[in-house]
Amino acid sequence: MDRLRNYKPNILVVGDLMLDHYLWGKCERISPEAPVQVVEIQRETTVLGGAGNVINNLLSLGANVSVLSVIGEDENGQELLAMLQKSGANASDISKQSQRKTSKKSRVIASHQQIIRYDSESKEDISEQSEEKLLSAYEKMVKRFDAILLSDYGKGVLTQNLTCKLIEKAKEHKKLVLVDPKGEDYSKYSGATLITPNKKEASLASKIDIVDEISLHKAGLFLKSTCKLDYAIITLSEEGMAIFGEEVTKVPTVAREVYDVTGAGDTVLASFGYALSAGLDIKEAALFATSAAAVVVGKLGSATVSLDEIDMYEHSLRSGVASSKIKTKDEIVALLKNFPNKKVVFTNGCFDILHVGHVKYLEVAKSFGDILIVGLNSDASVKRLKGESRPINQSEDRAYILSAIEAVSYVVEFEEDTPYELISAIKPDVLVKGGDYKDKVVVGSDVAKEVRLVDFVDGKSTTKIIEKARL
Repeated sequence: MDRLRNYKPNILVVGDLMLDHYLWGKCERISPEAPVQVVEIQRETTVLGGAGNVINNLLSLGANVSVLSVIGEDENGQELLAMLQKSGANASDISKQSQRKTSKKSRVIASHQQIIRYDSESKEDISEQSEEKLLSAYEKMVKRFDAILLSDYGKGVLTQNLTCKLIEKAKEHKKLVLVDPKGEDYSKYSGATLITPNKKEASLASKIDIVDEISLHKAGLFLKSTCKLDYAIITLSEEGMAIFGEEVTKVPTVAREVYDVTGAGDTVLASFGYALSAGLDIKEAALFATSAAAVVVGKLGSATVSLDEIDMYEHSLRSGVASSKIKTKDEIVALLKNFPNKKVVFTNGCFDILHVGHVKYLEVAKSFGDILIVGLNSDASVKRLKGESRPINQSEDRAYILSAIEAVSYVVEFEEDTPYELISAIKPDVLVKGGDYKDKVVVGSDVAKEVRLVDFVDGKSTTKIIEKARL
């Protein structure tokens, strides 16, 4: 991930731009006029869709992005162009074609479900004049980019002639060309670096019904061979993706919860382009892309993903391994730089013999923010505070058991009698202590933005457990 954060690739997106328009509301009755739902609209939003969603994902990841496309000379086109310019993408070479409708897809959403979609657009190929304008601009700029991304929604921008010339010119300059394809004839993508169809699209294009591993391999190898690709990549929804290169590799994914697959293909294309431009190999890029897609399908509507969100997602997958949560002070400070928008909660203690009171306390502490860091007294520190007979469990054991608790994000051991030095380094948003600190000065309260006190569970303590064991 550090390599991705330290490189800002220049990427060109060519393809079908559109507006994704959403009407959000609630449905509580059926119309008396016809057996249809009545949706009470509460808000309205419009975002960039199609190739525009690829652009938004690239910008969210941190790339420099330029755009080539054709839109109509209409109100939707003006709105789309204004949104692109506001996004930070370079849209100076977008062409306008008279009598062409800029694509706009309107969706009615009620109770997180899409009720209906209605489209307004032109789907015929762009004119030869528009093709020539795009190609002329492309030839002047292609040298500047690390990668060319072709986002084909079948709306007429990526014609057979134009697509072939775009790929040919990119290969002359040894540029990566990544394609999200459309239709049943992939011949126009011949010579690209890779294509990213989903299973259904790959079945249609290869004329092979993908029903098992054997048919999947046949379809992938067929597309790679016939289209003269470096890689054919078939996305497999919750099963991840299959990469067909010199070897065949399957990359799994785990999506926490799927709300909407809208735009997942855009995210895959964008994240592959970003990762390969930054120098990752194909498998590293695929792992990055599957993580990005897993984040996006957990959102509603056309969505984007950031490096921080991917980091958090990948951390959540590793969280089942307790040892991955144990950090040094320097490690936790460096790691928190990746999450500038997350609310950090800190608490500390000896946690010598873990009991239900500890667990409930930590669960409440975690509810105050996004990341819970537990400062753990070292063995020497516990001995100074509790006496020569303590701790019962050594620090590595205490840290591992703490890390196994779902509410705990990270555990950091400290040697001092108080965690002030650690708190000063972390600078948490919320500092949590036990209810017995009421009307007392809490160490680190001058550093944290907020102090919260949590009552302990009555009758539950390490000392009482030890006393009971000695009876």
